[in-house]
Amino acid sequence: MDLKLFGEVFVTLLVITDPPGMMPIFLALTGPLPARDRNRAAWQAVALALGVIVVFAVAGQTLLAYLHVDLPALQAAGGLLLVLVALELLTGKGDQPSGQSTSNIALVPLGTPLLAGPGAIVATMLFVQRADNATDYVAIGLAIIAVMAAVWIVLRFSGVIVKILRPGGIEVLTRIAGLLLAAIAVQLIADAIAAFIRHYLAVF
Repeated sequence: MDLKLFGEVFVTLLVITDPPGMMPIFLALTGPLPARDRNRAAWQAVALALGVIVVFAVAGQTLLAYLHVDLPALQAAGGLLLVLVALELLTGKGDQPSGQSTSNIALVPLGTPLLAGPGAIVATMLFVQRADNATDYVAIGLAIIAVMAAVWIVLRFSGVIVKILRPGGIEVLTRIAGLLLAAIAVQLIADAIAAFIRHYLAVF
């Protein structure tokens, strides 16, 4: 196995998924939930993210070409989804999880587009394009699994922080996470717009 490639994929995806940065958002969305539901949301989000990244690694280019979707469009869509979630966190509408199932929280926005977002998808697709043989594919696959395992560990044990922060601290963290999430969403949309502009300038 190519350990250098493994290290490159692992570090790149770990930086993109940013488990420490994910924790405030995860706690803001799941803090009021019981520990059992919070733990279930953690593994469901990681499982979905792993599945999405693997699918795009295997058939990403073919799928996007078939749907006539460019990567910037995927990036902009992810940004719009995050804007909606950020608004809920900032306005306090996300504080009452009773009307929202754990699965929904785990799938959107945790699993995608936060964990399996445009950055992780594009990076994985680029690494797969660089692969020359079966050992390279194995290295990429193991690196993806290792990153998702690291993310799960961070989210799984975030309950300790919930106990320390108490409800008041979670509420403050929710507002901060909403602001950070809004900034991430705006950056995704801005990058997508810039990519569209560069594309059309190159065409014309």
